[in-house]
Amino acid sequence: MKKKIRDEQKGIIFIALIFAIIAAVSIIFSLSLKTNVVDDQLKEKQLAKVLFVIQDDDSTALFSSVMIYNPESHKTALINIPGYTGAIYQSLGRTDRIDMVYNEKGISSYKYEIENLLGLKISYTIEITLDNFIKICDYLGGMRVFISEPIDVTDDEGERWLLPSGAVNLDGDKINTYLHYRLEEDAEATVQERYQNVMLAFITGIHDKKFNMFDEKNFWRYENCFITNLNKEEEKSLFMELAEADTEAIFKQTITGSLRNVDGKILLTPLNNGENVRNNVRQVTNMLTPSGGALNSRVYVLEIQNGTTVQGLARNTSILFQNASYDVLSAINADRNDYEETVIIDHIGNAEAAKMIGDFIHCTNIIQAETSMEEEDDSRANVDFTIILGTDFNGQYVVKSRSSK
Repeated sequence: MKKKIRDEQKGIIFIALIFAIIAAVSIIFSLSLKTNVVDDQLKEKQLAKVLFVIQDDDSTALFSSVMIYNPESHKTALINIPGYTGAIYQSLGRTDRIDMVYNEKGISSYKYEIENLLGLKISYTIEITLDNFIKICDYLGGMRVFISEPIDVTDDEGERWLLPSGAVNLDGDKINTYLHYRLEEDAEATVQERYQNVMLAFITGIHDKKFNMFDEKNFWRYENCFITNLNKEEEKSLFMELAEADTEAIFKQTITGSLRNVDGKILLTPLNNGENVRNNVRQVTNMLTPSGGALNSRVYVLEIQNGTTVQGLARNTSILFQNASYDVLSAINADRNDYEETVIIDHIGNAEAAKMIGDFIHCTNIIQAETSMEEEDDSRANVDFTIILGTDFNGQYVVKSRSSK
């Protein structure tokens, strides 16, 4: 009887051993299949698209920015997402500010709505509380921003805000002040510009202090400040790559539109159902992606001329191009106001860049500037392309007449 019991125990032990071996092999096999999704994406030279959300003290969204980074060229774009951008958001089932999606539904729904707004898929999300953002600022030795005039303001609760002027390096507490102070004359766009300046300073700080930041003794301080949709290894891989961004040539963009009062809330409503926002994002993405050499190695300088009787057309169009990261030198009236067709004049002989500009506003009427005229007109020496707007331009696109189709 005892022998039978011993045989049964041996059988149980043998079966348990088999299960243990199978479990061990399964774990080893699963670990061997585990990959770093960030490294895989970067090896394939795919654009990294990252949503940053900086939370305020009450855990609501203070400001948000989408970073688009090309790991091959290190070119980068930062797209500011104004919290008061308004639309009918599926996540909320109503018209409201976009930051209310984050505040009520969280990061996943917020990412979904921003993807719809910009017309692109976002791979990574990074949330940082205000306290942790202040810590990061101090870890980086401060963040450098430009302040045009010194700030000395006392708010309604008696708190005094003091900031120096010029290109100044602000520590964490001063960055907190920079993010929160408000002047009576400040428009919402001014506040959003400050947010964008801080985001630029954040990326620049990571770039400048990357050797210190990614030291094995230091990075744990930073990674404890981030809430991401990545594991620790992937998180470090992502930040190590973003630290290589060419901070001297970051394209800055923000959402533009018209202001509307909806149920007592002032909302920024993107024009044309947001199509020009998506068009701008596509334009910036194209500028980050190499295509045959020097096309994306510089920002092109434009001159916008109004060849119609529509008041303010050149100025409004210049804003359209500036939001697509072009440099507009001037927005003026043309030599006459009866141009029927919009025309793009190429002063530098770059047909590919001219076509990109034309695609942006659906204009195929591109001509090469005459050299003799160029030599006589020094005023256009710094202009790469002149755009003369005709009556076929509707404020966003060239609209072909039926007779020309």
